[in-house]
Amino acid sequence: MNDRELLVRLAQAPCSGSTLAREFGLTRAAVWKHIHALRGAGVEIHAQPGSGYALSAPLDLLDAQRIRAGLAADVVARLDALDVAWVIDSTNAELLRRPTTPGVQVLLAETQTAGRGRRGRSWTSPLAAHLYLSLQRCFDGGVAALAGLSIAVGVAAAETLRALGFVAVGLKWPNDLVAGDRKLGGILIEFGGEDAGVVRAVIGIGINVRMPEAAATQIDQPWTDLHAFGAPLPSRNALAAGMIAPIMHALDQFAEAGLAPFLARWRALDALGGRAVDVIAGVRRESGIALGIDDRGALRVRHADGERDYHSAEVSVRTKRVRT
Repeated sequence: MNDRELLVRLAQAPCSGSTLAREFGLTRAAVWKHIHALRGAGVEIHAQPGSGYALSAPLDLLDAQRIRAGLAADVVARLDALDVAWVIDSTNAELLRRPTTPGVQVLLAETQTAGRGRRGRSWTSPLAAHLYLSLQRCFDGGVAALAGLSIAVGVAAAETLRALGFVAVGLKWPNDLVAGDRKLGGILIEFGGEDAGVVRAVIGIGINVRMPEAAATQIDQPWTDLHAFGAPLPSRNALAAGMIAPIMHALDQFAEAGLAPFLARWRALDALGGRAVDVIAGVRRESGIALGIDDRGALRVRHADGERDYHSAEVSVRTKRVRT
């Protein structure tokens, strides 16, 4: 018995430890160790008096074949790989370890042991709860030509979620999907290759779908998930398929025309525009008013001593409450 088989069995109906042990040919102690490991990975399993172990939320496992079935034929034709891992350190890290290919590679995972966000922050990755999705694509022209790529990807992701009924989704510069002032997801783009030649871009997207209570305690900032919206919740397979095609299209647009096709669309989704913010660089914190992004994707902020532009590698930005 592996953890996936155990989850599938519990999804069918609550089951006692002795029954699970008998069905899988294990001791009750071995079954308990599997249950304990799944709980540690973020799966909410409770013990029901008289009926045994049960899942607290519906089971929604990823399946590569179902994701492919949700994609148009022309999209599938461009994929060199579409894989789902059960557990991995990081989907981005794994794609960066793999050989480069001419087409697009896609990797998803049920959980990450070392998921990461921008500026080295960790990304909470409970098992079978959220979407952890990375795409690899090559670009010509060097790394400098890809400035603003996270803006394009953010627009595609936010528009996709809105089209699925999550109409409150916006974008917080440079790479956060938000609803109100709560983080829903994030984008991390990493590069490999030559500074002035062909560059491999690995685009990682994490979206909170249904946050387990235990995993929420590990997060040190306001957060939300798709389940909280109250809109019909798509399966994670449908959500993955719904994301892959628009993001691939956005990458094609960016390769052809740069950031220009995305600027107005970003501004329509901007969660910071006109708001009071703190710009944080190391130990330095400066207050100002966010003025949106310029044509290169830099954040414009009006400070007391004038306007300045910021690039994503330099700073973090926090909204602030203004006392009235």
